[in-house]
Amino acid sequence: MKTYLFPAIKLTVILIVILAGLYPLAIAAVGKFTPGHGDGETLSYKGRVVGYANIGQKFTKDQYFWSRPSAVDYHADGSGGSNKGPSNPDYLNKDVKGRIDTFLKHNPDIKKEQIPAELVTASGSGLDPDLSPAGAQVQVARIAHVRGITTEQVNNIISANTVQPLWGLFGPAKVNVLKLNIALDELKK
Repeated sequence: MKTYLFPAIKLTVILIVILAGLYPLAIAAVGKFTPGHGDGETLSYKGRVVGYANIGQKFTKDQYFWSRPSAVDYHADGSGGSNKGPSNPDYLNKDVKGRIDTFLKHNPDIKKEQIPAELVTASGSGLDPDLSPAGAQVQVARIAHVRGITTEQVNNIISANTVQPLWGLFGPAKVNVLKLNIALDELKK
């Protein structure tokens, strides 16, 4: 029994030191080299922190870009998606159809076929902070009209805030909704 017990105890202690001590310290050290220094990248407007770059927020006013829907109503303490999938008639007929109808009501110049799926389906985490450029582009006419600015000004904000894939290969182009809305508020009429 000694031949099995002591090596098992030693291995357990070694793994606890590595996995519960050294590994978290290494990850925290790497985090210090990221924006926000491992504490998250905060975004400010007029000297006040208004949110985190990596946590989505709910925007429903017509003067702002709308975020992707959230199954958890943007509560960061309980992130998660719903268990409803595209084969669930309740999800399609109630949730998605309701979101499409609301979007079309607020964007009368848009046809149903032009709405990107990301604007009517919730993300897996419920906290997705980004949209595709197409998801932002489809909202340009509404925002320009409500704010009394040109569509070119709104398009310039989208272009300035679009993040391209890493080395043009990894992931899609995206725009952060909170950054877009801060840029809209900072825009001089």
